[in-house]
Amino acid sequence: MSLVEHRRFEIERWWPHLTIEARHLVLRDLEAELEASVVVEIVEIAERDGFADASIPTRLDPHERDYVLTQIEAVD
Repeated sequence: MSLVEHRRFEIERWWPHLTIEARHLVLRDLEAELEASVVVEIVEIAERDGFADASIPTRLDPHERDYVLTQIEAVD
């Protein structure tokens, strides 16, 4: 029996497409488990963009937390 390892759906692909409400839920606590509604949005984005086989995150990893923080910083 072979196990198929699915690549994690990259935050760079889904974060820009999340609703404002979903982003606010993520930003409440970057280390918490993602709310079910946020995971549903990520799944919908993955399926829409042809990444239905990707592994969907349920919690942000350190790279993803750093990415989110760079996306909310003001640019001079």
